[in-house]
Amino acid sequence: MVVELKIVGMSCEHCSGRVEKALGAVAGVTSVDVTLEPGSATVTGENISLDDLVEAIDRVGFTATPV
Repeated sequence: MVVELKIVGMSCEHCSGRVEKALGAVAGVTSVDVTLEPGSATVTGENISLDDLVEAIDRVGFTATPV
């Protein structure tokens, strides 16, 4: 399963690192690719909950929406 997310609020590499770490900690995630510009993430894994991904991003101070 592959999930594409638009991430709003990232402004530096530190931000994208926080997002990558948060997404990687979600159950079922096997890989994460975060791109600072234009603010996106590609998440790969098995039985991934979209709600869990969005919540993880929210907890680190950013906003995520499915693409």
